[in-house]
Amino acid sequence: MTPWTDQADHRSWLTRERLRLLEFGRDVVAPAGGAAWLDEHGVPDLDRGVQTWITARTVHTFGLGAMLGVPGSARIARGALAGLTGLLRDGEHGGWFAHVDVDGTPVDDSKQCYQHAFVVLAASTATAAGLPGGQALLDEAAAVFLERFWDEDAGMCVDAWDRTFTELDGYRGVNGNMHAVEAMLAAGDVTGDRAWYARARRIARRVAENAAAHEWRIPEHYDAAWTPELDLNRERPDDPFKPFGATVGHGFEWSRLFLHIDASLGTDELLPAARNLFDRAQHDGWSVDGAEGFVYTTDWEGAPVVRDRMHWVAAEAAAAAATLHTRTGEEHYVQAYATWWDNIADTLVDRENGSWHHQLDPANSPVATVWPGKPDLYHAVQSTLLPVAPLSPGLAVAARDGLIGARTAEAGR
Repeated sequence: MTPWTDQADHRSWLTRERLRLLEFGRDVVAPAGGAAWLDEHGVPDLDRGVQTWITARTVHTFGLGAMLGVPGSARIARGALAGLTGLLRDGEHGGWFAHVDVDGTPVDDSKQCYQHAFVVLAASTATAAGLPGGQALLDEAAAVFLERFWDEDAGMCVDAWDRTFTELDGYRGVNGNMHAVEAMLAAGDVTGDRAWYARARRIARRVAENAAAHEWRIPEHYDAAWTPELDLNRERPDDPFKPFGATVGHGFEWSRLFLHIDASLGTDELLPAARNLFDRAQHDGWSVDGAEGFVYTTDWEGAPVVRDRMHWVAAEAAAAAATLHTRTGEEHYVQAYATWWDNIADTLVDRENGSWHHQLDPANSPVATVWPGKPDLYHAVQSTLLPVAPLSPGLAVAARDGLIGARTAEAGR
């Protein structure tokens, strides 16, 4: 049977879903620039201000839309970009605030790896799309990131500074490093500087080593010496950015990123680790508690901790299955891919109000305890692109160069 990823009707379905998602975000630009948090109907919730991670992901998402020929996308990307060059940018001390009010007053003036990685990603996509100010933003964001967040000795990124970049937090985290890898690959694609790929590989090697030592469950939290802190946030396990235990979705996301690193460098080094991460996340996460769907987190023996279903976990699972099928041609990956898209279509896609439900309870009913509303489109939109994109270059350059939808499974290997 022809794999779903090569079926014309499935590709058409992915395109329609992508267009539906982008339409949901048509009002996302905040009054003074940047991107707002969207409620369940796609209405900006301006009481939540403007956040760098949402703004940067909006530049990236709608920058891709612009390059793919979706009318209106360039306007939205430019509006979000204005937030990164305007009210979110710290003109005094450098870098970007994590969170500001709609008038630009800082709510959280810390400087975080997670946020800055997305600025590099956004700037890379803006540059590929030819958006005004994109190249200047990339030059600035890359310089700040390498100076403030990249730790050459550790081969990893530090996590957070105070506003003035004088006090470095002792916490070290894998989440920021994961998105740093994504940003590094994008920056390498756009600039042609392969040193970005080499940095990404160094991060991946350490993550793989630590995951292997814990039966391929990824330790997320570390102290300043990069010693795992396996009990961090045990008392609040559903923290949106620092949950306790192993995060199923990150196993899938790292699995996919390992394949992109290998493809960027022309190696096979990380493929075994990518397989192991995928297998562990599938085993621990998929339909393990009596209902379909992925649990959010597990403990270090694989028992579910937070059983709610997060939309981004399913999106990353489907994307990882597609990339592993592209890389290996093995049928079981595309079988999993089809199963998980069925689940997404049946439980997460909101056909009444638009976009995807961001959080479901263990019975697959929408809830909003961790993710109220539908704050952004990044994971869902990317899940409609990665199955029909090459492993390298990444989505921005692939969109710019007409490579989205051009490959087949055979050509991808």
